[in-house]
Amino acid sequence: MQRGPREIVTPYRPIPLDVPEGMALNEFFNSAENFNDLVNNNGLLSNPENLLLYRKALGHSNEFDASIIYNTSKSILDPLGRPVRRTQVPEPVKRVWNRMNQTIIAYMLEQYPDPEKHLVLSGEASLDATWPLTAPGVPSIRMLHNHFMVFPLDDLRHADLADPSNPNLTDGGQHSLFEQYMHDVYRAFIHTALDLEVLRPVSDDSARVDLTGYPQGLPSWEIPGGAAQLRDPRFWQEYDEVLKGFLDFYRSFFAQVSTRNAPMLDDLYFPEAVERVLLFNNDFMKTAKKVRDHCLHNAKAANAIRWQPAFKQLIYRNQEGKLIVTISQNSIGNAITELLGVVVSRVPDEPAYEEREPELLAHLLEVRRRLIEADLGEGLGTPYWPAE
Repeated sequence: MQRGPREIVTPYRPIPLDVPEGMALNEFFNSAENFNDLVNNNGLLSNPENLLLYRKALGHSNEFDASIIYNTSKSILDPLGRPVRRTQVPEPVKRVWNRMNQTIIAYMLEQYPDPEKHLVLSGEASLDATWPLTAPGVPSIRMLHNHFMVFPLDDLRHADLADPSNPNLTDGGQHSLFEQYMHDVYRAFIHTALDLEVLRPVSDDSARVDLTGYPQGLPSWEIPGGAAQLRDPRFWQEYDEVLKGFLDFYRSFFAQVSTRNAPMLDDLYFPEAVERVLLFNNDFMKTAKKVRDHCLHNAKAANAIRWQPAFKQLIYRNQEGKLIVTISQNSIGNAITELLGVVVSRVPDEPAYEEREPELLAHLLEVRRRLIEADLGEGLGTPYWPAE
């Protein structure tokens, strides 16, 4: 079978939303009012830490698909002032979130144990506060949220091949500025900055999903203990270290794009590695110049720059059964699945969705039961399921 990215079709039930007259959809989705739909029609569980588990009404997969969002919509009304990455989340909230993540991932791996039959993934795509509100295609909810998904590999095997030039396939081998121009310095920085005891670097071939050949060219790490390792707080500390290294690289690079010979930022996580590896590297600096010069002469390109870090960070299982962590800058696309070569085409089709809904909800309600049992929240009732 030919290896390559796949485009699958996922049906959904159209959402009855009453958007106020004169208000754009993306403006409405950033409002507290939108959360009435998330909570009242799709909410599964919430807790005092403001973490909301909900069904994805516009889902990626009808096999298993849920999200947790750090719901600061009522406590922080400024969309650009809300936490959009794990490093901005208070430690008590993060501890609860990590336990929720571990519980849900463990459930997915338990229910879908065969890596030849199902692609299992979890992770976050922090895109939300990186574009102006008026830009087309702005992600709808400016709050940190992560995703839990399962795709039957048979569905992917029988899906059409996606166009590799699809702009949403923002993996390292296709569109990433880091990968195309700064492959060596990026890896040198990551490996110099990070002191990892749990995560083990793996080659590109080991990280790839066999069927799609993705991700391509990204720094990746194996979780040697598999699902059991997710119960170790040290793993989650290192998961955050990977993000911190990415943020330092991204912010340092775009500081140089913005201002020639800019001073080193004063709030870096790894300042010694930034100074030693990045600021004296010609590939790093000449790439910044290339982007800066382009912005100076092309207004459209300048407007498209994401000056603040935009990233996708994943935990997924490859077809050898290994759990892998990877991270990528995200310059164009919005869907986290595309990092693994899965392009999702959502279509409104209520009858087709309702065929899959009972089995999907059974999984989500069992996950909710386990979270409640572990004192990670209280159940929410909707027209589709009770609170208990």
